[in-house]
Amino acid sequence: MKTVIFIPARYASTRYPGKPLVELTGATGEAKSLIRRAWDAANQVQGADAVYVLTDDDRIAAHARSFGAEVLMTSSNARNGTERCAEAVAQLGTPPETVINLQGDAPLTPPWFVEALIQTMQDPAVQMATPVLKCDAETLTNFVTDRQNGRVGGTTAVMRADGTALYFSKEVLPYVGSLDNPPEVWHHVGVYGYRPAALAAYMQWPEGPLEKAEGLEQLRFLENGTPVTCTAVEARGRVFWELNNPIDVARIEGVLKKEGIA
Repeated sequence: MKTVIFIPARYASTRYPGKPLVELTGATGEAKSLIRRAWDAANQVQGADAVYVLTDDDRIAAHARSFGAEVLMTSSNARNGTERCAEAVAQLGTPPETVINLQGDAPLTPPWFVEALIQTMQDPAVQMATPVLKCDAETLTNFVTDRQNGRVGGTTAVMRADGTALYFSKEVLPYVGSLDNPPEVWHHVGVYGYRPAALAAYMQWPEGPLEKAEGLEQLRFLENGTPVTCTAVEARGRVFWELNNPIDVARIEGVLKKEGIA
């Protein structure tokens, strides 16, 4: 297999325990779990050879298998989705050329986001990559509102001129002084592409102070000198948002209904 998509999912989320099994109602009134909607999104991607749900939780595994997903059981020692992906690669026997980590809390990820990432990974010099999306007014307002109310919402990215990442943060970066005339803010999309060798190296590095402070796994690459290539993607009218807090359920259901997603 050249490209596989992994969907890491854990039950014991600090901010939202049991999050993968939370049900979201779509445009037709049908409720589907968060992990089911992430799996549906992954299966719309062109260019992937297989999709697996990764978990250490029997409840998530049983539920995923009930709707037809292939499941790889990973250890409870995995501290984040990247570590879970590294464990899963070892279970495949022959490693793929590219591993895509589609976060289990991002069911609104359009297939063209992931397809653009797969295209970026065609460059053999790229060891790790992730999409970024320029914030529209609604998304930026959600970012600022969450921080003003003490909630940690999405993640922002700041980049060099060549598109490699300078930093990722759960704060809104750069500083937004006014929503009437805001600076350009880039929303980090919770999808990663890796080379198996980059995943192996990741497992050898300790958790760094920035990764620990922000709770952002990709910072371990930056802290250890591995460039992270940011792939700019376009929303094409689709609102992108992850499920980070209970308040996001209504936000995501609103988008599902607006977009006619069952």
